[in-house]
Amino acid sequence: MAKILGIDLGTSISKMASILQGEPKCLESREGQVLIPSIVALAKNGERLVGDLAKRQAVTNPKNTIFAVKRFIGRRFSDPEVQKELKRLPYETRERSDGGVEIKMGDKWYTPIEISSMILQKIKLDAEEKLGEKVTAVVITCPANFDDSQRKATKTAGEIAGFKVLRIINEPTAAALCYGFGKKKPEKVLVYDFGGGTFDVTILDLSPDTVEVKATGGEPHLGGEDFDQRVINFVVEQFKKEQGIDLSKDPLALQRVKEASEKAKIELSSTLETEINLPFISADASGPKHLLYKINRAQLENLVRDLIEKSIKRVEETIKETQLQTGDIGEVVLVGGTTLIPAVREAVKNFFGREPNKTINPEEVVAMGAAIEAEILRAKE
Repeated sequence: MAKILGIDLGTSISKMASILQGEPKCLESREGQVLIPSIVALAKNGERLVGDLAKRQAVTNPKNTIFAVKRFIGRRFSDPEVQKELKRLPYETRERSDGGVEIKMGDKWYTPIEISSMILQKIKLDAEEKLGEKVTAVVITCPANFDDSQRKATKTAGEIAGFKVLRIINEPTAAALCYGFGKKKPEKVLVYDFGGGTFDVTILDLSPDTVEVKATGGEPHLGGEDFDQRVINFVVEQFKKEQGIDLSKDPLALQRVKEASEKAKIELSSTLETEINLPFISADASGPKHLLYKINRAQLENLVRDLIEKSIKRVEETIKETQLQTGDIGEVVLVGGTTLIPAVREAVKNFFGREPNKTINPEEVVAMGAAIEAEILRAKE
């Protein structure tokens, strides 16, 4: 029987999983990574790169390195939130004749669906190489607040990549399926899903046979990339103040700052202080300029405190909607790379008055849940 996949198609990072020996397991890409950057690029030699290879050359090729397309899939170009996002991008975009977003890569224009299909195609090829057999069917996840247009667009991307898309399911539902896998006792679960581009909160009734969604809330434009942006803004402002040079006007310099800011944010989850060191970041009449700033965990927390508070406010609103109390929630499941940030975990712990569940990997749980759903659907066929 052919293998089927569960795919977490993320704003920043994508993951794939399959059921192996009766257990859900995330698979590594050909580059040996479970976390696959959701990035597509056209290299200077005309070769199309996807994932790690695309990310590695982003600094020297920002105009042809496409990232964060999930924020535009199935959306209108004129949408104020889309416009706000587009202003931050180093690559070129325009409005399509149907009102959607179009992205320039090389001398061609692509839709977010087409870019997403390139990421999914890479995942398909990598999975087939890893599993040693063809993969045709898939369950793909999306944020709980995706509308019909965004879901249809995600499904189309999967079909263009060569998959039979069995279902598009909500990321928190997939996470709950993974958490509940093999459990016998019914309980209420709250999934706090803080990914690269979106924040979702979902309350579910979990039993051995069913997953029932009681309420969902969230922010479609709140994620780890917004945390990165706060660090980027801080670095750019500091450098402008000290050197009188605006790095945001230089796409190559800005891409270097972006990568260093993301790296610093990740490092500050496991260390109290790190540095952003970018030699020869710019130059003026007096010669080359170097950028070196120390940044500590407390500074990062100050930069992003309001974003964390916004997520907790959405949790509060979603619980109120169900007329439940925090004590009625049996388990709090953390999902998404942003939940690895200590201040985020602390905020969730303080709100609920107890530690959230730590038994599952927040970065892999959605893909594994999608694989479980795919297996359930196949069994019904």
